[in-house]
Amino acid sequence: MVVAAALVSCTQASGGDGSGADGPAASASSSADVDPTRTAEDAENTDKAERAATAAPDTAAPSPAPELVRDAFATLQATLGDTCTPGAGDCAYFLGRVTRELTELDEAMRADSKGPGHFKKPLADMKVLFGKLGEDRSTAHLEKYFSEIVGTRDGINTWMQDHPDDYR
Repeated sequence: MVVAAALVSCTQASGGDGSGADGPAASASSSADVDPTRTAEDAENTDKAERAATAAPDTAAPSPAPELVRDAFATLQATLGDTCTPGAGDCAYFLGRVTRELTELDEAMRADSKGPGHFKKPLADMKVLFGKLGEDRSTAHLEKYFSEIVGTRDGINTWMQDHPDDYR
């Protein structure tokens, strides 16, 4: 990125006649080695970074974005059509993913500006589940709690459907 920024700076430097610092011949010979689409992307990213760096600092206290719950819920919802058969060897990914999505939703709800009291029921359900699971995330252990994992996911989905302002 630094090299690209330097390249952009060099190509934007202006000589007395408004052309590049070393003239069109130097630019043409160096551009043969540079991907023009990549250089344009780098220039745009550099410009954005510079604008962000010079923008007035935000003095307001940072607050968690409401999008955290919405995004975490969306990824949990993406698991609704999926399942597995405990003991058949196809549960490692599925149960690991649902458990991870529930963990991320738990964190997002706790960080939300509405406060954990607003999400009392789903947070309580996840607390019960996480208490049963403990730290063990092995496939055999997760399969042992298959019904609880899927039931918690489905219960939270139902609760969230009754609270559309939390995910739309």
